[in-house]
Amino acid sequence: MFDKDKMLQLCNDWSKNTLMETLEIEYIDAGEDFLTAKMPVNSRVHQPMGLLHGGASVALAESVGSAASLLFVNPEKSEVRGIEISANHLKAKRDGMVYATAKIVHKGRSIHLWEIRITDESNNLVSLCKLTNMILPRKVR
Repeated sequence: MFDKDKMLQLCNDWSKNTLMETLEIEYIDAGEDFLTAKMPVNSRVHQPMGLLHGGASVALAESVGSAASLLFVNPEKSEVRGIEISANHLKAKRDGMVYATAKIVHKGRSIHLWEIRITDESNNLVSLCKLTNMILPRKVR
C-alpha cells in the first residue's frame, strides 16, 4: 500500500549531503504514479545572465524522475540509474520557485520512462524533460 508521507521522508532523507541538498531540492508531494519536488531559483542556480541555468533544471528533473522510480521498486533489492535525459527549456525564470512533477510514461521491469514537467508558481511550463531509468539488482556493499 502506498504511503505518501513515508515516500516523501525517504526521498528527503536520501537527499542529505548530495547535489539535491546543495540545490535545496525538497520533495513535497507524491502519489501512486507521480512525485513532485520544488527548488528555489536564486543566484545559486543562475547562469551568467541571471536566469535559471538549464543544467540546474536538468539536475532537478533527473533527481525527481530517479526518485520517482522508487515508487515501483523495493530500494532494498533494486537500484535506479538514469541512463538518458532530454530537456526543452521553454520559459526563463529569474527568481522564485520551480516545481518538478515526474509522471510515469512506461513502467517495465528493467526500464522506466518518465515525463518531468517543471513549472513556476503560476503553473507556467518552464521546462519539459524526459528521463529513462534502468532498474538494476542492488549490489551488496
